[in-house]
Amino acid sequence: MKWLFKYFTIPMFRSFVLVMILLLSSCGETDKTEEEIDKVVVELQVSRFDEEFANANASDIPNLKVKYPYLFPEQFHDSVWVAKLTDTIQVELSDEVAKAFGDFEEESADLESLFKHIKYYFPETQIPHVVTLTSDVRYESRVILTDSLLLIGLDNYLGQDHHFYEGIQRYIAASLDKKFLISDVASAFSKKVLNFPRNRTLLSRMVYYGKELYLKDRLMPSATDAQKIGYSEEEMEWAKANEEQMWTYFVERELLYSTDTGLDRKFLDPAPFTKFGLELDNESPPRLGRYMGWQIVRALMEKTDIGLKQLLETPADEILKQSNYKPKR
Repeated sequence: MKWLFKYFTIPMFRSFVLVMILLLSSCGETDKTEEEIDKVVVELQVSRFDEEFANANASDIPNLKVKYPYLFPEQFHDSVWVAKLTDTIQVELSDEVAKAFGDFEEESADLESLFKHIKYYFPETQIPHVVTLTSDVRYESRVILTDSLLLIGLDNYLGQDHHFYEGIQRYIAASLDKKFLISDVASAFSKKVLNFPRNRTLLSRMVYYGKELYLKDRLMPSATDAQKIGYSEEEMEWAKANEEQMWTYFVERELLYSTDTGLDRKFLDPAPFTKFGLELDNESPPRLGRYMGWQIVRALMEKTDIGLKQLLETPADEILKQSNYKPKR
C-alpha cells in the first residue's frame, strides 16, 4: 500500500478518506436495517394447488372446490374439472412445473424475505396466502395479488426456451423465467402503494416506473438489477454503458415534458427494443425509459434522507429537480 500513498496529495487523501467514511457509514446503516428486517415475523402460508390438482382424482374435486373456491368458477360443471385431470396438456404442464420447481422451498424462502421487507417498510400490509397453480400459460396474469391472496402461475416461469413458449414473441418469452418470479411479485405489490400519475408528461411516467424499481432496491436487495427490471445481464450492461447518450437524447429532443402518449410505446412499454429511431435500436433493451426513471430516483435517494413513503408521494418534476441527476460517464 505504501507505493499508492506517495501519489496522493493532501487534498486528494482527505477526499479519499471522506469517501471511504461515507461508504462504510452507508454499509453500516444497510446492515443494521437488514438485521432489523430479519427480525420481522412473517407467517407465510404457501399452498401448492398445482400439486394437489395434479395428484387428484374425480372424487377429490368437491373437496378442492371447498378449499379453493376462487379457482373454480361456478358456471363450470364438475365434469370440466374431471376432464382436465387427464387432459394431456394439463398433465404435461404439471410435470414440467414439478421438474422446474420441485418442493418450492427456495422460492418460499425468497417470498418470505420479500414479505419481511414489505412488512418492515409498510407495516400495515396484510401477508397474503400464497397459492401456486398452473394457468395454461396466461403470462399476462402470471401473478395476481389481492389483500389476502397471492396467486402464482408457475407454468409462466419455465425458461424462455421452453417448448410451451414457442408461439410467444421472444421478448415476452425472455421474461418467463423463474429468476423473475420474485420481481414480478414485487411489481404486483408496488401497484398497491403507487398511484399512476395524473400528470401526462413522459417524465412523470418514467419516474413512476423508477419508483417501482427503487422499491425493489429496498424490498429485494439481494437481487441483481437485471432481475429487478427484467433484463438479461447483457441488456443491463448495455443500459449502463449508454446512460449518458440516452439522457442527452431525451434532453436535446425536449421529450421529458412532452405529453405525446406515443412516447410510452417507444420508451416504456414492453417491446423487442427501445425505439429511439436510431441505428442502435436493434441493439437496445426494451423499456429504457423505465431504466432512466430508476436512475433519477436513485440519484435523489443518494442525496437525501427522505422516507420511502414520502418518495412515493413526491411529484416527478420535484424528484428530478432535487436529484440533480447526472448520468454516469
